[in-house]
Amino acid sequence: MNTLPSNEIPDRVRELRTRTQDAIAQVVVGLNHVTDQMLMALLAGGHVLLEGVPGTAKTTLCRAFSSVLGLDFERIQFTPDLLPSDVTGTQILDRNSGSFTLRKGPVFCQLLLADELNRAPARTQSALLEAMQERQVTIENETLPLPVPFMVLATQNPIEQEGVYRLPEAQLDRFLFRIMVGYPERQSEVNMLQLHSRPEVRLEAVTSAAEVNQIRASLDNVHASRELQEYIVDLARQSREHNDLTLGASPRACISLLKAARANALLHGRDFLTHADVQDICLPVLSHRLIMQPEAELDGLRIETVIQQLIRAVPVVQDNPQ
Repeated sequence: MNTLPSNEIPDRVRELRTRTQDAIAQVVVGLNHVTDQMLMALLAGGHVLLEGVPGTAKTTLCRAFSSVLGLDFERIQFTPDLLPSDVTGTQILDRNSGSFTLRKGPVFCQLLLADELNRAPARTQSALLEAMQERQVTIENETLPLPVPFMVLATQNPIEQEGVYRLPEAQLDRFLFRIMVGYPERQSEVNMLQLHSRPEVRLEAVTSAAEVNQIRASLDNVHASRELQEYIVDLARQSREHNDLTLGASPRACISLLKAARANALLHGRDFLTHADVQDICLPVLSHRLIMQPEAELDGLRIETVIQQLIRAVPVVQDNPQ
């Protein structure tokens, strides 16, 4: 795969961000910040967990996102009776030839929407876990690679607790971002009603999987100084010593912070990191990886507050990014 020239990457990504937001705004309003984070995750090779009550346009946004980026899209409605083979596929008997043939499941796509992921049992979730981590699935002892890019957008309702299975920490850690999708602001909700009073819009792709892969291959060219790498590590280590946390950020969380910060820099038209890039993505990267002490939760302390405390506690050492 050919990488883009380093001097072209920031401008290409900034233009892609603008085109993506403008296109999605034709069908969804008030979710530009969510679109930005989904685009960052895609460029960083990560997956996204979307949390929000029903009716906040999560599924609509995911469909629009795939259409605008020219990605092959599949959706799975996770239910308690969903089997691993319903996700990955299975071998079926061809009666004409008398041999078994592979029937691929919906996971063989570039963008998979796992709707209400926490409604599926552990066996089914583990089948998806291999796909998310290894970019491959195993069917009847045969290992098959997934398309490139491959991204999972999973949704779950944080309010409803009946008939759901808690996502294990190992699976949560595979999501680059957890994004909270709340209710829109008043004006955005008014604009939404106006939008739905018009004829349905057919979205056109503003890019292709090939261009996305080129940008992803160039992500590591975004300069991250030694001081900024130390800053990321210090944030993680500070979380492990925080009195209100039982579980701090893992080494994988450090890697995720670096990748997401690089993608954030590109979205803002830069080929180097700043401390602000790291701070901007701390909440979506760390919020699902940190576990609070039960006493702190009972006292009403929120994970957003803890992450802000971590940012304030780690000193910023200024350096020349060039």
